[in-house]
Amino acid sequence: MPIYEYQCTKCNEEFECIVLGEDTVTCPKCNTRKVKRKISACSFKSGDKGGGDFSSPSKSSSSGCSSCSGGSCTSCH
Repeated sequence: MPIYEYQCTKCNEEFECIVLGEDTVTCPKCNTRKVKRKISACSFKSGDKGGGDFSSPSKSSSSGCSSCSGGSCTSCH
């Protein structure tokens, strides 16, 4: 389910909310509908057996270049 981050434009409260379809979002502090959705980073893990972890871009499943041991080299990762 999508969880979105919002900020109230009236009282400046920041909060998260699960939104389905055309649900109306209201501020939990002052109960106004004057809220603005914030841009936030997405983090999820792949369902495949390859172990793709998209939340950690520094992890690599490749062995790297010929001069490193797969992950310790900064020139090829």
